[in-house]
Amino acid sequence: MQEEEDPKEYRWESGYEKTWETIQEDESGRLEPSVTEIIQRTKRRKLLDREASVRLGIMRHVYIILDYSQAMTEQDLKPTRQICTLKILEDFIKEFHDQNPISQLGIITTQNKVAKRNSDLSNNPQRHLDCIKKLQDVPCRGEPSLQNALEVALSSLRHLPPHTSREILIIYAALTTCDPGEIIATLQKVQEANIRVSVVGLAAELHVCKDITKNTGGSFSVSINDLHLKELINEHLEPPPASTKMDHTLIKVGFPHQINADAKPALCMCHLDDLPPLNTRGYYCPQCTAKYCDLPAECRVCGLMLVTAPHLARSYRHLFPLKHFNEILAEESSAKECYGCQKQFTATAADKNVSYMFLML
Repeated sequence: MQEEEDPKEYRWESGYEKTWETIQEDESGRLEPSVTEIIQRTKRRKLLDREASVRLGIMRHVYIILDYSQAMTEQDLKPTRQICTLKILEDFIKEFHDQNPISQLGIITTQNKVAKRNSDLSNNPQRHLDCIKKLQDVPCRGEPSLQNALEVALSSLRHLPPHTSREILIIYAALTTCDPGEIIATLQKVQEANIRVSVVGLAAELHVCKDITKNTGGSFSVSINDLHLKELINEHLEPPPASTKMDHTLIKVGFPHQINADAKPALCMCHLDDLPPLNTRGYYCPQCTAKYCDLPAECRVCGLMLVTAPHLARSYRHLFPLKHFNEILAEESSAKECYGCQKQFTATAADKNVSYMFLML
């Protein structure tokens, strides 16, 4: 057996650690403040480790490939892997569209050796949430097929403009994959299309999954419990570093205005399949005057990206983040309360969990 190229050692090979000594009781005998401080310290360490002046792909097109095989019926995640994962994805979809308003998301499931596109690429979160609700009633059966799932995602992502970020997030629970052909050929197509593939495993580490993520520049991780699974999935909320093959280009964007009065009743372009009633409320494309009920959206008539100024501001937040904060003890500061939330810093205050403040460098 060849040795792993990853220099990181396994958990059981590391030294003996007394992890319980890092958790200490407060004056009232509670452990919650100590645990909260450890969590916050971990989050701050991740922020400090983030590289500066890195080009990011903020216009993202992400497909979530969800394993819907018999392995998702296991109960190591309560109540089952299926229900637990779907609940986490509900929060992920809402947060994804809030932090990436000009990005698009899609959902693909794989079971019985086939793959199905359940939700096309769209920046409408409600459409994906409705898809998640329908998936709760779909039984998990058979074996998954990584190759078929990648082919379905590839057929949609390969035709996108070269200036967009193409990503695939695979949530995989099975220990096998039943493919119709050689998956290496599909992997080469994925690499040629400049698609980044990341995998979050629910059971164990698979060589094929690790090899896919390594060759496409993605990340591979295995969850320990439900909280760890949520943390691993939420790591994909922020846009990844842009690929060197991504082109530089100018994107034409429209800023439609909402019109209520002096407008003729018209159908909404984003709900043509549902045939909603005629109304005058909505946003009208400045280029072709097509009406949409919600923004952001990509015009189905002329292809213009329709956004508002706050959407662009939330997207550029990743490119120009806040500076790091410097931790200062409450005793060393003359301020008695937080300027933003008005919480007091002293130990005798109403909120005793707040024992320090942050000042921007």
